[in-house]
Amino acid sequence: MLVEKMSQILQYPLHNILDARARLGEGPIWDSTKKVLYWIDIFNHRVHQFDPGTLKDRFFDVGDVVGAIATTGTNRLIIALRHHLALLNTQTGEVTPILEIEGNLPNNRLNDGKCDLQGRFWFGSMSTSEKPEASLYRYDNDGSLHVMETGLTISNGLGWSPDQKTFYLADSPQQKIYAYDFNSGTGNISNRQIFVDLTHESFYPDGLTIDSQGNIWSAMWNGWCVIRFNPKGEEILRINLPVPLVTSCTFGSEDLQTLYITTASVGLSQAEIDKSFYSGNLFALRTDVTGLPSYNFYK
Repeated sequence: MLVEKMSQILQYPLHNILDARARLGEGPIWDSTKKVLYWIDIFNHRVHQFDPGTLKDRFFDVGDVVGAIATTGTNRLIIALRHHLALLNTQTGEVTPILEIEGNLPNNRLNDGKCDLQGRFWFGSMSTSEKPEASLYRYDNDGSLHVMETGLTISNGLGWSPDQKTFYLADSPQQKIYAYDFNSGTGNISNRQIFVDLTHESFYPDGLTIDSQGNIWSAMWNGWCVIRFNPKGEEILRINLPVPLVTSCTFGSEDLQTLYITTASVGLSQAEIDKSFYSGNLFALRTDVTGLPSYNFYK
């Protein structure tokens, strides 16, 4: 009843589609070939595969903290573990390391990521001590690794505008979403500007996705909501959820008009969990806009 009550505030009906109770659900991506949603439970070391057609969910235990995933166009995912990039075989569950990253920074781990249209895998790191020691990386198809940004605290919520001219990145503890000029040919970013400043709020921008109109849909940690910003950075819609820790979102389904939303339960007291007992579950809602697809990594 709580979900139904909250959804009446919206233009869209909100559905609790999976009673996952994840510790830290994150990183949803839509596989348009298999028609499934991949998502992760970071601290339970799991990569999930959810089938909206059957409402069945299966998962792979990857043996370490997992911060980001992307499809490769085959039966493999590229995944960002604590200090490694690796490949996950979704038929056998085998994890094959690719390279080590930030192994010399014990207070850091790899975090949110996704692929751009050209098939390059972008991902960041985060400092568990909340020091500005995190970075943003780009892993190219030829196996080269590039440092794209430094001095971050938690590299989070990244995406590209439909015209491929703007790259967005959230630094959660700073309560800001940044916009960069993006060169799709070279993969370079420049001219960082503050796109959204939430320092007056009590919540933090987490994962995000972008629709075909260029609007940014940002999940709000400790905010009980997803906020939709227009390309000018103005809030135009707030989607309330019955849980405080809203972590990320992406568009999926055949027409890319279903918004899938991940949430978390980590760090909540028993009283808070009792108040928001849907925490850690997977939600979905139908929208009147079309999202941008999740892109594959090409190796």
